[in-house]
Amino acid sequence: MTLAVFFVVTPNVLLLDYAGPAEAMRMAIDTGADLTVSTCAPEPEITTSMGVTLSALAPLPDPLPDGALVIVTGNAQEELDYARPEALATIDWLAAQRGRDIRLASICSGALLLARAGWLAGRPCTTHYALLDLLRQSAPSARVMEDRIFVDDGQVVTSAGITTGIDLALYLIEQHFGAERAARVARRLVMYARRGPNDPQLSPWLTHRNHLHPVVHKVQDAISRDPARRWTLDELAALAHVGPRHLTRLFSRHAGIGIVAYQQALRIARARQLLADPTLSMERVAEQCGFASARDFRRVWALHVADSPRAHRAMH
Repeated sequence: MTLAVFFVVTPNVLLLDYAGPAEAMRMAIDTGADLTVSTCAPEPEITTSMGVTLSALAPLPDPLPDGALVIVTGNAQEELDYARPEALATIDWLAAQRGRDIRLASICSGALLLARAGWLAGRPCTTHYALLDLLRQSAPSARVMEDRIFVDDGQVVTSAGITTGIDLALYLIEQHFGAERAARVARRLVMYARRGPNDPQLSPWLTHRNHLHPVVHKVQDAISRDPARRWTLDELAALAHVGPRHLTRLFSRHAGIGIVAYQQALRIARARQLLADPTLSMERVAEQCGFASARDFRRVWALHVADSPRAHRAMH
C-alpha cells in the first residue's frame, strides 16, 4: 500500500525543518519507494523563517487516509508563533486526529504542537534541547527525554533540533522501505553521519557509510542487498572493477572495517530481525543469514552481541 506522507507547516516555519526531511522523502521516491508527499497548512500560503513564501499549500486533510504519516515541522519563534490563530487551528486539527489509524512525527518544536493537541500525554518524547522545559509544561504527563536524537514510541516519533529531522526521515524510510534504500538516500544527501534514536549505536546497515568513495559504496551496496550470499573477494573486485588486493585496501581505509567483518555485521543485524519470529529454529536463522551452521552463527554472534541468540530472543 502506498504510504501517504503529509508535512504540516505553520507560519514562520524553520525552512530546514521542512526542506531537509521533505527532500529525503522525495529522494526515496526517486529510488522507487511507494510513497506520496504532500505539504499542507492552515492557510494556502505562509512565510518561512527565511522570509521565503511557500504557496499552493494543501489544506489540512480531513479525514486523513488510514496508515498516513504526518510530519509536523518546527518554528523559529515558538512561543510567539504558536499563539497565532493558524497554529491554534493546527492544534485543533491534530487533536481531532486522535484515535485514528495514523502515525505522527515531529521535528524540533513541532513536538509542542503535538503536546498541546494531547498526543504526547504519557508518552516518552523529546525536542530541541532549549525547549525541553517548555515541552514538559505543555505535556505534564509526558516522559520528556534529554540528549536524544529522536524517540520512537510506536505511533508517535519526536525528534530533537533542526537537522535531526533528516535523521528522522532516514529512519522512517528505513522502517517503511528498508535499510538499503535509506542508505541510498543518505548517500545522495552526502550525510556524513546517520544518527539513531534511543540507541547510541548506528544501524549496522547505515554505519561504515560515512565516506565518499564510489567503489567502496558500490561493494557495500551489493553486500547489503544480499548479505547471506557467499561473496568471494574476486566477485566483489570484479563488480568494482579493481583488483582484489586494491579493493581490500580501499575498503579498510574508507569504510574503517574489513569486508568480511562488514558482511558479518549485516548478517547479525538480519539475525536480530529473524529471532523475533519464534517459529524459526536457530538452524533456520543461521541458514537464512548465510552462516554455514548454527554453531558458526553462534560464534559470530558472540563477537557482536553480549547475550546469546536464545537469550536475545527471550528478551525481545
